[in-house]
Formats: sequence, structure tokens, C-alpha cells
Amino acid sequence: MASTSLSLILLALSTFLLVLSPYAQAQKPSAPAPSPSHLNLTGILDKNGQFKTFIRLLASTQIGDQIKNQLKSSTEGMTVFAPTDNAFSNLKPGTLNALSDQEQVQLILYHVLSKFYSLETLLTVSNPVRTQATGQDGGIFGLNFTGEGNQVNVSTGIIETQVNNVLRGESPLAVYQVDKVLLPLELFGAKPPALPPPPAKAPSSVKNATVIAEEPSASASEKSDPSGSGGRNVGYGLAVGLGLMCMGALW
Repeated sequence: MASTSLSLILLALSTFLLVLSPYAQAQKPSAPAPSPSHLNLTGILDKNGQFKTFIRLLASTQIGDQIKNQLKSSTEGMTVFAPTDNAFSNLKPGTLNALSDQEQVQLILYHVLSKFYSLETLLTVSNPVRTQATGQDGGIFGLNFTGEGNQVNVSTGIIETQVNNVLRGESPLAVYQVDKVLLPLELFGAKPPALPPPPAKAPSSVKNATVIAEEPSASASEKSDPSGSGGRNVGYGLAVGLGLMCMGALW
């Protein structure tokens, strides 16, 4: 009898515990999401093991530290597109070395958006989307997003690639893998032809040319006898002739 009562008590206690267990689990506190101050972009990339070149550039340009500091104060979060090591290997040889330090900064900032975007919201944005390189040297440095469903494509105007893998998708930091380096038109597009030099200015005033008057030409007679003695000799001969004719008449 006593054993039967004990069995009933244990059965009732077990039933009570089974009913109580789901409520206890529901009230168990979940692990807190990492605060922005503890987010480590380099750690996220390093964990996936194929972003060594991008990690190196984040360090050399100091953009990795810049992103970390901005996450502490940003209310809108950030989005980063991380090219793989193969993406950098597929660039033409010497592409990165041909860039100045400032141009390398612009290239890496071109992979960063100053707002958190999920894959779904990337399909509803107004193109082009401003990047953190926007405004550098007066350039636009925008990205264009297209696609449907779960497929998102990103285009720079030079290359287009798919956003393949979500490395981190929780606010305030989204990190997406891309299999091509995003090359901005402002750095890698065709350069406009150089403008021709401006035409030379016309002189403000024209100097009066000095006109030298030409002396009148001498007559033919003057040229043949510049002294005029020929004319005097003819007159003298006529006077002598008339005098002789008068004397003959008197005789």
C-alpha cells in the first residue's frame, strides 16, 4: 500500500516537472548579441580563411580601425563587401601596385556602405548606392544592385558579380563575400581625353604701321640730263641763229 502511494507521488511529481520544463526553458535568458564595441571585422574575415589580402589592405589603409570606431557611434550600422583572395589574384598583374596610397584607400572604402543592409533590402535600394568612397576627389563612387529572390548582383559599371555568401547578417554589421574586386569607374574607367590648350588671345590694339612715302620718279629728260644743261644749249643756239639772219638782211 505504501509502495503504491509512493509510486503515485513520484508519477505526479514527474508529470509536474514535465509540464513546468517548457516554461523554464522559455524564460532562460538568451546569449546577448555582441555590442558594436566588440565587433571585430578582421576576426570575422579571418575565421573564414580566404580573405588574407583584404585583411592586409584593411590594416595598411587603416580602414579596419576606422570601421571599428564608426560602429561604436553609428546608429544605422554598416555593410562590407569582402573580396576573396582569388578575386585579388584574378586582377591584372600590378593593378594594386599601380595605385597610390590615396587610391588604395578609395578602393577599400568603395567596398563599405555607411548603413546596414540585409540581402532583402539591397534589392529595394535606389541605385546608385553611396559608398564610403563617395565624395573622394569629387567622385560618385556608387554601387548598383539588381537581382531577385535570394540572388543579389552588384555592379560598378566595370564589373558585375554576385553576392555569394553571408559572413555576418545581423545588425549593426553585415559582411558579404564577393568573388570579384569591386573596381570603381573613377579609378579604373576610361580617362577622358585631355582638353586642348586655349587659343592665344588676340592683341588688344594694332600698332599703326609706318608708311614710307615713295619719292616721285624723275622724268626721262631729267634722268638723261640731271643738270638741265641740254635745254639751255638749245635756247642759246636759236638766239645765235636769229641774230645772223638779221645781220644778213641788213647787208
